Amino acid sequence: MYSPTTRVLVVLELLQNHDELSGAELARRLEVDERTVRRYIIKLQDLGIPVRSTRGRYGAYRLTPGYKLPPMMFNDEEATALSMGLLFANQLGLSSIGVAAQSAQSKLERVMPDALKRKLHAIGETVQLDFSKASVSALSATLLELCAVTQQHRRVSMQYCAVNGETTEREFDCYGLTWRDGRWYGVGYCHLRGGLRSFRLDRIMQMSALETMFTPPTDFDAMQYLSQAIATVPRAHTICVRLETDIETARAALFDTMGVFELSNGEVLLHSQADDLDWYARRLVSLPFDFAIREPAALRQALQHCAARLQHMALI
Repeated sequence: MYSPTTRVLVVLELLQNHDELSGAELARRLEVDERTVRRYIIKLQDLGIPVRSTRGRYGAYRLTPGYKLPPMMFNDEEATALSMGLLFANQLGLSSIGVAAQSAQSKLERVMPDALKRKLHAIGETVQLDFSKASVSALSATLLELCAVTQQHRRVSMQYCAVNGETTEREFDCYGLTWRDGRWYGVGYCHLRGGLRSFRLDRIMQMSALETMFTPPTDFDAMQYLSQAIATVPRAHTICVRLETDIETARAALFDTMGVFELSNGEVLLHSQADDLDWYARRLVSLPFDFAIREPAALRQALQHCAARLQHMALI
């Protein structure tokens, strides 16, 4: 059962979560009449909270756009979700975001009841995140700027340093950003190469937004593209393995950068590129289903060496 004060706060929470709500909808949610809703709105306005109202048949209430409210009205589950997100942000290797995350956490804790505050302290003290592969660098500005221009569909001009040390100037339409194996990537259309490419943000030396706009493809999946791009990078050996299972089980057993899965004439084929055949053979040995190597012959030899080593270890 709501008390009158609680109902006023519930009205505020509803207005924070919606662009606008009619008096009838607020009355329905609070189980009161519309006259009572108007009294609650007046109380909020008396507290200095800018609630706008439009009259008429389709009248509604809304908060003034851009008005910033203090953190409030979070239930336990919402506060826990926020704290977990802040914990991740604080350990992503982004200097300015880490500071902001700590500040946001402090503000949340100031308005939390003691019992909930103790639970969230327990999360911070007991949860450990493995960011050992993270590229810790001061790329906060690059990430934030690229996020902004990606959302605006604006092209960027950038100076990029490749893994071989070559520096190039190029224009780039970023379709999406993704985090993988400890690094941030921007994925989109590279006008220098004339096709889709992915770029590590820590290798962007300089970047500036252009006035040129672009239209991204519908439902573009940056993570899926990046995984396939990594799996198909040309390497020393081209590999094809027939997997004695269905394609769903195969994908569940192998990480997505292992290669490209193909369903051909009822057979599941795995196409890969690798520099180290011994490493690849060890991955195959760990599979819970049978397989047959199509190519190269050298992979069969690597598999035999792996089997001999395992047999030797079993006899020790």
